[in-house]
Amino acid sequence: MMAQPDSDLEEDALKEDLKFYFMNPCEKYRARRQIPWKLGLQILKIVMVTTQLILFGLSNQLVVSFKEENTVAFKHLFLKGYSGVDEDDYSCSVYTQQDVYDSIFFAIKQYCQLKNISLGTLGYEQDEDDVSGLQICKQQYKKDTMLPSNDTLNIDVTIETDCIQLEPQILATKRSGDLKMINSSFFNFEFHRLIQVEISFQLKGIDLQTVHARELPDCYAFQNTITFNNRAHSGKVKIYFDSDADIQECKDWHISGSTVQKNTQYILVFDGFVIVSCFASLILCTRSIILALKLQKRFVNFFLEKYKRHVCHADRLEFINGWYVLVIISDVMTIIGSIMKMEIKAKNLTSYDVCSILLGTSTLFVWVGVIRYLGYFQTYNVLILTMQASLPKVLRFCCCAGMIYLGYTFCGWIVLGPYHEKFEDLNTVAECLFSLVNGDDMFATFAQIQQKSTLVWLFSRLYLYSFISLFIYMILSLFIALITDSYDTIKKYQQNGFPLTDLHEFLKECSSTDYSKEPQASMPFICCCRRRGSDDNLILIN
Repeated sequence: MMAQPDSDLEEDALKEDLKFYFMNPCEKYRARRQIPWKLGLQILKIVMVTTQLILFGLSNQLVVSFKEENTVAFKHLFLKGYSGVDEDDYSCSVYTQQDVYDSIFFAIKQYCQLKNISLGTLGYEQDEDDVSGLQICKQQYKKDTMLPSNDTLNIDVTIETDCIQLEPQILATKRSGDLKMINSSFFNFEFHRLIQVEISFQLKGIDLQTVHARELPDCYAFQNTITFNNRAHSGKVKIYFDSDADIQECKDWHISGSTVQKNTQYILVFDGFVIVSCFASLILCTRSIILALKLQKRFVNFFLEKYKRHVCHADRLEFINGWYVLVIISDVMTIIGSIMKMEIKAKNLTSYDVCSILLGTSTLFVWVGVIRYLGYFQTYNVLILTMQASLPKVLRFCCCAGMIYLGYTFCGWIVLGPYHEKFEDLNTVAECLFSLVNGDDMFATFAQIQQKSTLVWLFSRLYLYSFISLFIYMILSLFIALITDSYDTIKKYQQNGFPLTDLHEFLKECSSTDYSKEPQASMPFICCCRRRGSDDNLILIN
């Protein structure tokens, strides 16, 4: 028997490696008894990452509720006449000079007697020496002379800022009338010059509800700002209340009669296991991508040497497993998010928002990655193939439709903005039009237009009817038709066979290779769901 040339042996080895690379985990196990470590690790990771996210979500929910409830409490405490509902993007408004003075001194009085009236665990902010106190600043034009009756104006738009500092000890011994007399020059507002008055103060608070959830308590520093906005000089002064909560580490705490510390240690150990599992998954997936790139290089060089042709771009991309890339991104985000979560749990870090984004996005990617394993079955693979086939056409279509959408957005903002609250700014216009495309809130959008201008009212009808007709009946229908056409194409390919590329033809020659020399043994829990042999040649896809 004659020995095969080295080139034939190289070709056979390459075919075997390629065929094995494109097998699913069950087929790899039956062929070479290779245990699917990545598959088992991904299943374990799904359970652990989801559990971690739920635990963090419950903890984060306590933080959010504490911040929101304190903000509402502050508005009721420091804003005179607050109804409990914000008027717009501002909390409330006043319309007379006396109301402005009353609202300012009401906030000062409430700050002074905070410990006697507040239901919360609040205290004054203290620096190294003393209590920081309350600061009041006013901004006004440097010079302003107006005679509206004669339509005359003389103004210097240079803005002057003047501030005073009031400490709680001083406020406790002074009445509001005495305070106004002592600082008469400051509180004597010239409202035709006045731009805004800003009252800022810091408060401390402790969140005790976390103790009931078996977590360490959080200490908060609230930076509160009350702004009396008179920039428009329209006779309406808008009052804004802003509270910025900063979570800080409690300096000295002792909790008795609770298992808080032991529960915290258990959660930190669990987070450590999540990091280890994600790190192992990251190493395995990175190793798989490196081996795939080496295999791609072997195939490209062999094809160029034997057939004197370059491998097409589509065949090169077959070696880049997008699912592995998704898993790597998810693992990196989970590791970073878990480290931040451990620091937050130990009260060394307070970046709840960043941690939420990292853990939430990583969990999303983990669950999306499950589709990869469902894709091994013909019935479930249709979704992946349809999305892959329709994506380029959908993106090109969206670019064209987006130009029309932007045109309607700018037009609606400039024309209907003064007459409709949903068209006041570009962001709101874009959201309103997107709601109309999905058939939401149509009647309210038509009905809320102000009929102050007949011309604008007629234009709004033409604008809304044309947009709804164009996007719902034409553009949206074409969008669905693109996806339906791709789905029909995939169904035909599954029945008649997919178009063969150079890689497919090369692999077809080794489709009869038998890797398993031993009787096939059943694999626990996953490989009992084996694919039919007729499904193997349906498509080659990562």
